Amino acid sequence: MDVGAMNLFHDLVDDAGLFPPTALPMAEALERHRADLMKAHPVLTHRFLCPASRLPALRATLTFPIRLGLILDTPELPPLGGLDVELIEIPGARFETPAGRVEVPGGRGGPLDVKARQFVEVTAGRLPVRLPPGTGLKIRCGGLSAEAFPGAHDLGSFIAYCVDNDIPFKATAGLHHAVRHFDPALGVDRHGFLNLVLAVCEAVEGHDPVPVLKLTDVGELVRRAGAVPRETAGRARELLVSYGSCSTSTPIEDLRALGLTDGPREEENAR
Repeated sequence: MDVGAMNLFHDLVDDAGLFPPTALPMAEALERHRADLMKAHPVLTHRFLCPASRLPALRATLTFPIRLGLILDTPELPPLGGLDVELIEIPGARFETPAGRVEVPGGRGGPLDVKARQFVEVTAGRLPVRLPPGTGLKIRCGGLSAEAFPGAHDLGSFIAYCVDNDIPFKATAGLHHAVRHFDPALGVDRHGFLNLVLAVCEAVEGHDPVPVLKLTDVGELVRRAGAVPRETAGRARELLVSYGSCSTSTPIEDLRALGLTDGPREEENAR
């Protein structure tokens, strides 16, 4: 397998254990995060995602250093002193104009005057958006209802837009497994995170990402992952920064089952 293919999955998964459907209590989420830090699997970013509204609970519970991704669900940015905040995810609705556009104000620190990388959440239907240099986008790939899942064409248009405009982006929600599959409980096709990564590679090489987003042939997806050139993998992962997963074990187990990551088998944690 090309070294580029292996690097496709390094630092891919943010720890979203506080969020549904897992929704761990703060103490349990931090304990799981500590265990993941000790295992140090390269697929995980070892970054802990936390809503701004829950920072007081985090501070009261935290007993070890962590790298944070902050989800801005409060009207104002809370005090961040003493915390290592690497990125901030911001609802695009904060920047809607009367005409319904999303236009993010510029400035030295991006929309917020902080050093952390910032990502504005939008849907494909809100593109194009006006972003200051250095600000990225965030796309929601699913949720708790069928309506929360964007179609392959919508997700593909978002990917193509980010690649064409050199915009880094994050993904969240719905990416529970590596390969696209039908969820009978919701009656919807769930996007696979392997499909997502390979779709970004397709867009980087100038191809339509939609066919790969729709692909369910496991063998073909694995073959494509093994054939990604190093340069394509590097560029794709510059653009796809990471995605948030409420499970930190399932992505590793899926990639291991597909032969796309290695390392000793880890004991499965309750998720």
